[in-house]
Amino acid sequence: MTDTATRPSIPAERFGQRLEAAARIAGERGLGALLIGVGPDLRYLTGYAAMPLERLTMLVVRPAGRLIMIVPRLEKDPAGRSPAVAGGFVEVVTWEETEDPHRLVAAAVAGGSESGRRAVGVNDTLWASHVLRLQAELSGVRFERGSTVTRELRMTKDPEEIELLRQAAQAADRVVDQIAAGRLVGRTEADIARETRDRLAAEGHESPDFAIVASGPNAASPHHEASDRVIRAGEPIVLDIGGVREGYSSDTTRTLWPTGGDPSRAPDAEFTRAFDVLRRAQAAATAAVRPGVAAETIDSAARRTIDEAGFGPNFIHRTGHGIGLEVHEDPYLVAGNAEPLRQGTAFSVEPGIYVAGRWGMRLEDIVVCGADGPDVLNRSSLDLRVVDGV
Repeated sequence: MTDTATRPSIPAERFGQRLEAAARIAGERGLGALLIGVGPDLRYLTGYAAMPLERLTMLVVRPAGRLIMIVPRLEKDPAGRSPAVAGGFVEVVTWEETEDPHRLVAAAVAGGSESGRRAVGVNDTLWASHVLRLQAELSGVRFERGSTVTRELRMTKDPEEIELLRQAAQAADRVVDQIAAGRLVGRTEADIARETRDRLAAEGHESPDFAIVASGPNAASPHHEASDRVIRAGEPIVLDIGGVREGYSSDTTRTLWPTGGDPSRAPDAEFTRAFDVLRRAQAAATAAVRPGVAAETIDSAARRTIDEAGFGPNFIHRTGHGIGLEVHEDPYLVAGNAEPLRQGTAFSVEPGIYVAGRWGMRLEDIVVCGADGPDVLNRSSLDLRVVDGV
């Protein structure tokens, strides 16, 4: 495991810079305020991982004027320890159980120097119950998605964020290697999924969120739920794992093939050929990464290789998704997304080939767009893992 002394931390002044940038972009977009409730946007801007309660917690960012975070009184202490508050960039305002916090938010918006602007942005994950109450209090104000502001900031990772993603990726790599080296044959998918989550936690993940263990014909379902199916020798296993470590997400996929110690149960020529195609597709997509390249170009690089080999209909999902505080976030590597990649953008590169009722395969790395090309955060082998599994 990584020594905690080597784990990077995001300095308090960085949150001040993020808040300043969010206020500026909100003003440029014509918003009178940016209203950020509990979720990754709040954590990004303030460093506060607030509990997802029915009680309203809301950061109010205006293009001009003081920044405030309205929180329940019982949450004052944890809110006050957040880097943005402790650093003096945000003031905490508390509300009592008998008060209506939505009215406090409305008063803060109406009292701002930008109150003439008739639109506010709210974060995408804000509960509908809060949105409806705020709309009632801010009659005549247009509500827009706050992600039009925050995505501009969150897509380009700071150096510390990249290092946190790298450490999360390599912690997941170690778990893949541990699972591949252990017993597979004769165990259920669900049993291996439980072990995977335990190992992710042991490797520092505070939230081991998912462990897709898809064996045999189940491997043809990209988001298969680990089941009571018993794994047999001579069939593939798609192992897709990840979670949250130090606030940042891991997500990696490798394909295993246990033989049970019997060489006659090794992968056949058809599967080996298809895996070679997949390996080349993943490499082509990764090699295409550089600043200014459209997100859809990465998808087409992988798809072209798979199409030319005759497996085009068997590649049934996009090539990748952004990653950071959330496991799925902007940008998405999919046809139709012409948005250019930026230096510091982080995303998965994960083509797959699936033959319904028979087998499937997928390979996934987390890649950062570097100044001159791809910076691959994962380090575990992309080869087909042919193992004894006993």
